[in-house]
Order: sequence, then structure tokens, then C-alpha cells
Amino acid sequence: MKIAGIDEAGKGPVVGPMVVAGVMVFEKHIASLERLGLRDSKALSPRRREFLAEEIRKVAKYHILEVSAGQIDALREKMTMNEIMVISHAKVLKDLKPDRAFLDAADVNPMRFAQNVREKYGAPVDIISEHNADVKYPIVSAASILAKVRRDEAVRALEKRIGQEIGSGYPSDSRTVHFLEKWIKEHDSLPTFVRHSWKTAQVALKKHGQSSLSRF
Repeated sequence: MKIAGIDEAGKGPVVGPMVVAGVMVFEKHIASLERLGLRDSKALSPRRREFLAEEIRKVAKYHILEVSAGQIDALREKMTMNEIMVISHAKVLKDLKPDRAFLDAADVNPMRFAQNVREKYGAPVDIISEHNADVKYPIVSAASILAKVRRDEAVRALEKRIGQEIGSGYPSDSRTVHFLEKWIKEHDSLPTFVRHSWKTAQVALKKHGQSSLSRF
């Protein structure tokens, strides 16, 4: 039996992509992941995450889906963020094609999330959807680590490209808010890699007298 775990990184940030990662192994190889001592990516240092990501890639099949800020903005004109999460998880499932999948529920109702993903996937699959699955199941911890590492790489690549510090990209990060305000002051607009539909971005625009979500 092929077992997969799926998790995301970057659902909430105002800057950068959301990353949904899936990891799959045969059931008899689950122990090889457990021996790595995997934990939820948020409980690990960046260096440890990067090391474990390399080890995971050696022993498992994986698929990583990036949803850009622009794609999120466009999709949010038609659907909710939860629906975007359902579509993204189903796309990862379609690449991996597991017999059973463990999901870190991206809905207050885990059973509803499982049902919605199953319907969008459109093929028979056993789905277990739970909150904090990235803590409970090593296969989901592995997906959490790959998603977080890819998300961090994307943000650091953006910083290198523009020559400015962005911070984590989350609205609660003062470095990120400072970056947005500085960029708007200098360019009179938001960059393409910012989620224009986020309240944080709109507030930053209004603070500087901008009423439209113009793109850089």
C-alpha cells in the first residue's frame, strides 16, 4: 500500500507563494521516515529542516506545488481560501496517486475537508484528515518540512532578487510590514509577489493614499 502525507506552508502570508507538499512511501517503508525523528516543521530550526528535507527526498517520492501570490489573488475572486486549499491538495494527490493519504486539515471541520478533497480528486482513495496531523504522523511531518523549506527558499530568492529584506512574509512580522510600506513609498504600488487581496496589503496602500490594487 502506498501511503502519502500532505501539508502546506504559506497559507497566511501576505508575501510570496503558498506551497503544498506531498510525500509518499510504501507502507513497509514508513519506519525509514520514523527513524529520521521527524517533527512538525515549525518545531525545527531552519538548518535541521534543510537537513531532513534532503534525507526525505532520498527515501520518498514527493511532489511540491507552488501557488503564487498572483494566482491566489485571481482565485480569490472566484472562491474562498479553503476552496483553494482543497484544489491544491487534490492536485498533489493526482500526482502521487496514493492508496491512503493523511492530510493536515485546512478546515475547521476535518471530515468536510477530507470529503471535499476526495470529491475534487475524483478517484477512490482513503483520506484521513486531522488537525495537527503534522505532529501525529511522520509522513505528514515530512510533507510539512518539504513545504516549509521550499517556501523559505522562495522568500529568500525574492530578497536576493530585489536586494531588500522581506522578513517571513507574515502580516504579524514587523519586518514584512516595513518592507511593504517602504516599497509602496518608493514605487507607488505593490510588487507582483505580494497578495494584493490581503487586508495587510490594502491597509498599506491606503496608508499611502492608494485606493487601487495596482501591480508593479
